[in-house]
Amino acid sequence: MLDAKFIRQNPDVVREALKKRNDRYDLDAFCELDEKRRLILAKVEEINAAQNRIDQEIQSLIKTKKDPKPKIEEGKKLKTDLVRINGEYARLNEQFKTELLKIPNIPHESLPVGDASHNKVVREGGTKKEFKFAPRDHIELAEALDIIDFKRAAKLSGSNFVLFKGDGARLVRALINFMLDIHTDEHGYKEIVPPVIVNRDSMTATGQLPKLEEDMYVTKEDGLFLIPTAEVPLTNIHRNDVLEYDELPIQYTAYTPCFRREAGSYGKDTRGLMRVHQFDKVELVKFVKPDTSYDELEKLLAHAIKIIELLGIPYRVLLLASGDISFAAAKCYDIEIYAPGLDRWLEVSSCSNFEDFQARRGNIRYKDPDMGKMQFVHTLNGSGVALARLIVAILENYQNEDGSIEIPEPLRRYMNGKVRIEK
Repeated sequence: MLDAKFIRQNPDVVREALKKRNDRYDLDAFCELDEKRRLILAKVEEINAAQNRIDQEIQSLIKTKKDPKPKIEEGKKLKTDLVRINGEYARLNEQFKTELLKIPNIPHESLPVGDASHNKVVREGGTKKEFKFAPRDHIELAEALDIIDFKRAAKLSGSNFVLFKGDGARLVRALINFMLDIHTDEHGYKEIVPPVIVNRDSMTATGQLPKLEEDMYVTKEDGLFLIPTAEVPLTNIHRNDVLEYDELPIQYTAYTPCFRREAGSYGKDTRGLMRVHQFDKVELVKFVKPDTSYDELEKLLAHAIKIIELLGIPYRVLLLASGDISFAAAKCYDIEIYAPGLDRWLEVSSCSNFEDFQARRGNIRYKDPDMGKMQFVHTLNGSGVALARLIVAILENYQNEDGSIEIPEPLRRYMNGKVRIEK
């Protein structure tokens, strides 16, 4: 969340940020609520001071053997007033905290201004393969090879779920192990196996709640949420912690299944693996010093790109415009890979710098030895990468005319030396 003091002192900056995001949040109403809350708080403090003064006067009257009853009555009235005003303050303060959580992060000045049509391609890599035949899409390929069963997945769980089997299941496992090995052995991340069900505080700290609650799976009895991404448990490892200055940056990676209801996906392409409710992902999370966070974002992006490059898939990197970045992000790059069967670019990773937005919500700090006081860390995260659409691109880029699939060379040792998926 943003610093309330910053909002109070810089309302025009926040108002301009909301405009860049095309977010219609009523900042004027929030500022009025904040002012009213602070006036009530001042009244509470004033009554507390008056009570302390009256208590001292009562003690003085008793010592001098004078009648303290008028002052006692005055104190009782103040106490009644304090109970009433404290109740009013508690109500306003709770409303204030709820509203503060609804204000999005401020977009970084380097972002293009506008909606998704203003996203800017900042990097491209790889070469699109030239086929001597009309490339098939992943659905046709997977069903012919009997490695993905969409119909039985729907029988088990409903639409937009997936059942991998045989070499399809082996490919999923190979990709997970391959990516975790690269990120731990070459990029220096510590591997974590976190819970995939978290509490409301965890979801709030990373910014999924209250904004995106309708997209989440939640257990009614316990109020626990199935994670939409490992970013949630990884970031919350250090919720309410004070980190050591010398241990920053901290880097975590984790494989988890991820769960999203995709409540707003009506009308979007939901065929095959394009938009599923449960998918596998390897996630990267960093806790860094504020003055290094944008350099660390570029490193994070490079780590995710390395996976795509090793797999030999054409890709491009988009710098997202101010109206297309997530609620909590200050700056975000999307990595898209090319799927020739669909003839489309598919997003497989978003690499974001949240600055101190998540750290404030989660109270994640470090002690700055130069300043001699506590500071909020900056948090970053990125997919390193998401599997569903990555599998789309592998099947479609590595297909042969006979419908078989060449296995990318880096994955073969994870596939027991197999070089091709055949019927």
